[in-house]
Amino acid sequence: MDLPRLCRLLGSPELAWLLDRARRRLEDGHTLDGTVTLAGASEPQRAAVARLLGRPARPGRSLSVSLAAVDAVLRDSGASPDGLAAAVTALTGPVVDRRAEQAASAAAWQRALAEFDRPAVTGHPELAAWRAGLSATGLLKRLSGGDPATARRLAADTVRVLARLPAEGLTLPVLAARSLGDAHALDHGRPLSALALSAVRALSPGADFPNGAEGRRAAWASAGVALDELSSRVLVLNLPALPTGPAGRLLAAAREDGEPCLLTLRQLTRYSPAFDFDGRAVHICENPAILAAAADTYGPDCPPMVCVEGTPSVAARVLLTALAAAGSPLAYHGDFDWGGVRIATAVLRLPGATPWRYDTPSYLAAVRDGHGTPLTTGSPAPTPWDPALSPALAEHALRVEEERLLDLLLADLG
Repeated sequence: MDLPRLCRLLGSPELAWLLDRARRRLEDGHTLDGTVTLAGASEPQRAAVARLLGRPARPGRSLSVSLAAVDAVLRDSGASPDGLAAAVTALTGPVVDRRAEQAASAAAWQRALAEFDRPAVTGHPELAAWRAGLSATGLLKRLSGGDPATARRLAADTVRVLARLPAEGLTLPVLAARSLGDAHALDHGRPLSALALSAVRALSPGADFPNGAEGRRAAWASAGVALDELSSRVLVLNLPALPTGPAGRLLAAAREDGEPCLLTLRQLTRYSPAFDFDGRAVHICENPAILAAAADTYGPDCPPMVCVEGTPSVAARVLLTALAAAGSPLAYHGDFDWGGVRIATAVLRLPGATPWRYDTPSYLAAVRDGHGTPLTTGSPAPTPWDPALSPALAEHALRVEEERLLDLLLADLG
């Protein structure tokens, strides 16, 4: 290549547009044939094309140039024996085939998404929409900074986490350490934490998790994972624990005075209390006001109670599972709304668990007594312990808060 001659022929500012058009064609994977046109060409641009092609300048507002003619001039002159494509590279730098590059990028993103085609994801039908949405919403691209290699690592790590769920009684750092070998891998603010949490939320379709830290806590709790072993807690009253170990002594002391007591996940897992129920049922409520009123009314004589305080914490799930395993009958009551239905579904799956005024007749009686308010949030969910309850809720579209039935519940406890 005769670079000085090539610069004189094709490297002038007046022919920059011609070089640019040729380069774009190469980047798009096209051959350099056909004609390129410049609308509103200036006189210097017309003159430069005329000199290049050895022809008189033509009048008109637009300027058309045959790329094949330019290629022939460059080859014949010896300025670029390999033609126009080689000249474009010499004058403007290496040309990347954007079409091939886009195809390679698309293939890399498909490999990243294929990491989700594993049993930890495909085995959960509720994750199908989440999996499809990763492409539609661009979540994976945003979290990976647009890098498919990073996206693939995030996807693989998320699948490793999902493969260990549900994980009853684990804390988030322990889950991260066991899944990924790094106790901080799921710390809030990390891309992996955001991606894994989005999957955990999708595992509970219809659940109304709040925003912020409380929503993260509730979402992970729904998969049996606590953010830490101290903040995950459960409210109890008069549980008949044997006074052995820290948790047992704490429960026994609180029971003497009939006072509510908070147990942390740490106390329940490190110092598991032993219970002696003598066949008595543990009454489970959703709202702390019910348990507080029971303590005020009956004190030490109140039957044992557990309050889940909305979506059961990991501590509550661990305790209720232990109570069921100990052979204690469990009786659940909660708000008559879609959130309450989902909580009830989780609790009533436990062995020996039955509804406590949480059925269709109780709901309809509360509605007739004027206790209902418009049910405007949440999405319908089945009620397998009483199939008629879900249609009744949907038909009346009224929620009945647990506190509205306090007198009835207290009478039962008495």
